[in-house]
Formats: sequence, structure tokens, C-alpha cells
Amino acid sequence: MLKRIYKILILPFTLVLLYLMFFGMGRFQYEDNMITVAPIVSTIKFIQGIGNWKDITMIVLGNIIMFIPFGFLGWVFPKLKELKPLLFNFIPAITIVEGLQYFTRMGIFEVDDIILNTLGVYLGWLMCRFIEKRFSYLVL
Repeated sequence: MLKRIYKILILPFTLVLLYLMFFGMGRFQYEDNMITVAPIVSTIKFIQGIGNWKDITMIVLGNIIMFIPFGFLGWVFPKLKELKPLLFNFIPAITIVEGLQYFTRMGIFEVDDIILNTLGVYLGWLMCRFIEKRFSYLVL
């Protein structure tokens, strides 16, 4: 049952997420192409620069939480059931999306986003394994 629901919802979820990544949440086109490639350092500087914990939580945790559903992609594509193939497919895909943000100037290419998004996929993969083991009767 959960697999069927997931298969129905993952495409609309992906489209909404892409919309948010390019147009949503007050996005605007930057005058210059923006890139941050120093892992972790840019996120720490971001946290230090914003005194508002609500914004920090929404952006940093959002970059993790919003990608948890992609850890379940093995339910749609059996080849992605194992972690290594899942990550080997996800990392290039999210890097392309980040690159599109850079080239369209509708966002910033950030290595930290790739790391946080990948962490979200990993957590989703762990959740998927847990659900399959503990609640196999619901997965079908």
C-alpha cells in the first residue's frame, strides 16, 4: 500500500520541489552567477550571518528534510534499492539541478546544498529500510 501511494506522489512532489528550488520562496534572478564551493564553511557563515533561528532551521533542515522522500526511490526503481546505486544516481542529478540554478541565476550553486540534500536521501534510505523491516505488511 505505501509503495502505491509513494509511486503516485513522488512525481508531483519532485515537480513542486523543483518549482521551489527555482521560483518559490521569494526567489529572484541574481545579477551574477553565484557559487559557493567551500563545504561546511559557507553553511557556518550563513548561520552566523542570520540571527533568526527560524530561518536557519527552515533553510538548513529544509535542505535535508525535503530530500528524504528520494531515499525511497528503490520502491519505484528496484536498481536504486541499495544505497550505493541510489547515491551514485542522486548526486549527479542534484549537481545538475544546482548547476541549472547557477546558469539561470535563479539560485546559488552550493556544495553544502548537495551535501545536505544527499544527507536527506541517506536518511530517507535508512527510514525506508526500517519501514520495510518493521512494517512489511504496509509496504506492499
